Amino acid sequence: MPKYVIEREIPGAGKLSAADLQGISAKSCGVLQEMGPSVQWVESYVTDDKVYCVYIAANEELVREHAHRGGFPVNKVSQVRATIDPTTAE
Repeated sequence: MPKYVIEREIPGAGKLSAADLQGISAKSCGVLQEMGPSVQWVESYVTDDKVYCVYIAANEELVREHAHRGGFPVNKVSQVRATIDPTTAE
């Protein structure tokens, strides 16, 4: 399945408490459980005012549907075309 990076603008995201992040995570997992295995959350990166989420999904529409059901903002969805790391240089 394709991998996607979702950019979410959330002012003050970097100041969210551990309890806030746990609640957001629980909400996301609940929605994913309802939607089935065609969309999976891999991980998210929280910065000062944005959250970047990595998902594996059958298509972009499922990523957007997850966000809609969970009440999460979606400012941009980008399909990952390749993955590189330091070993790519070898």
